[in-house]
Amino acid sequence: MDSGFNILERIINGTNMRHRVLTSNIANADTPNYKAKDINFKEFVAGAELELKTTAPQHVRTSQGAAGTSGTMSTEKAGAWGDSNNVELDMEIAKMTENGLLHDAGVKLLSSKMRMYRNALRRS
Repeated sequence: MDSGFNILERIINGTNMRHRVLTSNIANADTPNYKAKDINFKEFVAGAELELKTTAPQHVRTSQGAAGTSGTMSTEKAGAWGDSNNVELDMEIAKMTENGLLHDAGVKLLSSKMRMYRNALRRS
């Protein structure tokens, strides 16, 4: 169909993966020597730009990059507590809230896009 579906799929998959990492951090908040992890979401969706169709020489062209397929998981560099655990519950919950909002936006956009195609098919 169009690349919008691929981008939205990447966003939804990326937020699901990040949610699992963040819940693991929260579950290990009391585990000695545990280091909080996160996924670089920008890397995960890197190159997932909409390709603009140009039908006239005056139209803006986009550069085509390689589509990112996976993000980099990194260990957080926050200061550690007395047990060498660096999980900060406040930060993890804030990240989960931000991640949840992005996931919901992706699902709503995907739903809207599917509804748009369904309506177009009914009218043709």
